[in-house]
Amino acid sequence: MAGEVLATTYFREGKFVQAYSTYGGARRGTPVATFIRVDADPIRERCDIEEPDAIVCFDPSLLSPALMSGIGPETVILINSTRPPEAFADMGDFRFATLDALAVAQQNGVGRFVNSAILGAFARVMGSPDLEVLAEVVREVSPAKSEENVLCVLDGFRLVRIKGEDAIEGAGVTAGAAV
Repeated sequence: MAGEVLATTYFREGKFVQAYSTYGGARRGTPVATFIRVDADPIRERCDIEEPDAIVCFDPSLLSPALMSGIGPETVILINSTRPPEAFADMGDFRFATLDALAVAQQNGVGRFVNSAILGAFARVMGSPDLEVLAEVVREVSPAKSEENVLCVLDGFRLVRIKGEDAIEGAGVTAGAAV
């Protein structure tokens, strides 16, 4: 769902988007990987993303060498975690960012649904998509509690912790792989 929302948001901004997902196993609850390419020009490439600009990890237990293959020093790794980004330094010198998306979701009344908060954090750490466009898409696609989900987007943007950066107080206004 988060990948679809992100792809739709970039498309609304006039970007060319390519998005697809892979599902692990045949049972519910197994990890899902979503790959998104975004560009100002038409995308002709049709292969897996081997060198992502960003990785979004909804569960830190899923951080593995396989997930981290192909990343470089400029790759952003956004993790749903209560821990600060510096806690992941043993994994390498990467651009880590963390958000306690579960706390954000619960504080805004959406239970355990963390997608909206993670998308807000993604917008901040990547510098795109535009926060207002993202909030508009989340409002439209949320099956219930649309305003609460928009608040999650704004709080995710405001509360994400980025390695080496202080948190910001107010919310204002590439490609990624999500797990």
